[in-house]
Order: sequence, then structure tokens, then C-alpha cells
Amino acid sequence: MIDLRKTSTAVTLAVCLLASGCSGGKKPEPVGEETKEPVSHGYVEGAQEAAEQQSRLVLADAATGAVRVLDLITEAVTPLRRVGPVKGITTDGRFAYLTTGTGAEIVDSGAWTVDHGDHVHYYRAPIRPAGEIGGPGPVRAHSDSTITALSFGDGSVRLFDRKALEQAHPGAGRALPGATAPVVPYKEHLVVPGRGAARDRVEIRDRAGGLVSSPDGTCPEPRGTALTRRGVVMGCADGALLVGESGGTFSARKIPYGAAVAPAERAGEFRHRAGSTTLTAEAGPEAAWILDVTKRTWKRIETGPVAAVNTAGEGTPLLVLGTDGSLSAYDPATGERTAHTPLLPPIADGPAPVIEVDTSRAYVNDPAGREVHEIDFNDRLRKARTFPLDFTPTYMVETGR
Repeated sequence: MIDLRKTSTAVTLAVCLLASGCSGGKKPEPVGEETKEPVSHGYVEGAQEAAEQQSRLVLADAATGAVRVLDLITEAVTPLRRVGPVKGITTDGRFAYLTTGTGAEIVDSGAWTVDHGDHVHYYRAPIRPAGEIGGPGPVRAHSDSTITALSFGDGSVRLFDRKALEQAHPGAGRALPGATAPVVPYKEHLVVPGRGAARDRVEIRDRAGGLVSSPDGTCPEPRGTALTRRGVVMGCADGALLVGESGGTFSARKIPYGAAVAPAERAGEFRHRAGSTTLTAEAGPEAAWILDVTKRTWKRIETGPVAAVNTAGEGTPLLVLGTDGSLSAYDPATGERTAHTPLLPPIADGPAPVIEVDTSRAYVNDPAGREVHEIDFNDRLRKARTFPLDFTPTYMVETGR
């Protein structure tokens, strides 16, 4: 007698193996008394796979330590325990790291993306605290599927096991000897900046910290970092350095400013949509940089007093939040302002609001108004939604990326 269930299963499995796509994220039911089907490609224990990016905002009040997670799909706001005064926040795309007086509190936002190059998986899971770590507080966080590199305020770097973070047991992390911040996991290796005037060449190290190669191309005074589909970008005193990989070989290519740039006007922190090859940065107090990684060109746009910048990528406007609280859009090709709208009250001293972006919307935290504004940047900066909050959102990062 033919078992139709097993026959159907075998046919389904064969089709799955021949196809290039992926099945859903649900765990298959057992077949027979002792045999189970293999779980679907991309399956993650305890997570639900979704058809679109599951964007969430992690928000923190600097003074009170209140923490909330805003789900941009459901509009639900999840409160978490207070963590004491907060001095900063950074994210690796899933976890948010809130700097406190003694180290950092970790929040698992329960939203992330796994990019396989030719396709992606989007996941959502419960929001929860994920432990704490000691130290001077992380200022940058970069991750891949197995490791997270936290670059701390004193220039030190520690590596954390991704699985341990997912289980809310981060531990103390592992120091990376001889390395200074910022460090970026990339292509199963670590991209590490050189140290000192005589060591401006970037190092490629293995996960244990051993030197693998040192590609040609220098990066004096490394500052900001960004991970793009073209590779790792590092800000340098004379422009940027693009570190890429092909066939197991790493290369480094300089993207120069093209002219001398004063230290105060160099790109210090890149802002961009995750994976995008169009980066932005402040260019001093009254201008902004656009770095096209694909074309390897810089463009400086005069904006007036600037508090925050960002862009969703090629074909979308440069978004600039002015210190007067207004939001402006600029054509990245011509530098002309194409839209302008009042949004916040004038921005006083203290942490400035930020602009987070996805493919069609931008998000701006409004500490004075205790709100977050969602902006349609393709419709003359139309305010699409406003999310009222019961605390001051001093700090904000977007996760799900």
C-alpha cells in the first residue's frame, strides 16, 4: 500500500531542492511516528517569518531611563523596564544597545532581516530585555549571523557570540587584541582599521583575531563605518575606504574627497538605509555629504544649520533636519531643495533627534512633543502618521534591518 502522505512529501521536498526560492518560516508537522520532515530553509526557532520587513523603533528617555519599542506594522508600543539614565544608543539591526553609567543594557527588538544575497528573510519574535554588559558603553555595533562586534567609547572592541545574545546571555565578550574601533564583521572575517600614523592600512582578520591580509589602500584617522552591498565603508581623513571581497580575496579602494577638507567638516558618522550604497553624513555645522559608493563620488550640499541627515538611497532625496526643527528634502544630483516643512520646535542643546529611513518612509523622534513622526518623503514630506508617547523619546534607532 502506498502512503500518499510520504509520496507528497517526497515530491514537495524534491521541488524545494530544485527551486531557487525559499519556503515559509513555519516548522513542518511530523510525518509518521518516528520521522520528521526537514525544517524549512530559513526557519528560526521561536520566530515567525514574514513577507515584508518588520520595522520597529527602540526609544529611550535619557533622564528617566524609560524604554519603549514601537512596532511600525501593528502600531503597538511595548514598554520595557527602566534602565537608569541613558547616554546613548546604537543598534546592529536587531539588538539595541543603550549606554548607561556602568555599561549597556541590551534590548532584543524581536525584528530582523537575514540577507542571503539573492533573497532575504524577514522575522519577528517577542520583544524582551537581552541582558547587560559592563564597560564605557558601545558607540557602534556591527553583526553578521554568528558574531557581533561592539566598539566602545574608549576605542576598545569586544566580540560577542550571536547565539548567546539571542538567548539573552551576552556574557562579557571577547577582547580583540591589538584592535581599535570601529571593527566590522564581513564575509566571515573582521575588517579592522590600522592604528597610528604609520599603520593606516586596514587589516583583515579571522574570527580568532589572526591577521589574514592587509589590502592596499590607506585610511588615516578612521571614523565612521557603514556596511553596504558593495562592502564595508570607512570614513578617513582624506575621504573613504571601500573594503570588498571577491572569491575569498579582499581589496581596498580609496574614495577621495577630491580636495582638502577641514577636520570639522569630515564625515564622522554615516547615516543610510541598511544595505544601501548611498551614504550621508554631516559636513560640518551647515552642510551635508552624499557618498555614492557605487560611483565612488562625494557631493557636498549646502543646507544651512543641520541637526540630522539621512537618505533612503539612489533616486530618493537627501533628508535634512535643521536646527530650527524644519525638515527639508534636497535633490542629490543638483543640490536644490525640493520640499520643506516645519516639524519640530527649535532644537536646543543635548542629543539631537535622528532621521531613520526605510524604502518609503522616514521617522523622526520629537523629544519635546513626546512623539515620533512618520514622513512620506516621496510626497513632499507629507506627515503620514504621528505616534504619541507617554515619555520623552530622546534616543531612537530602527531595527528589523
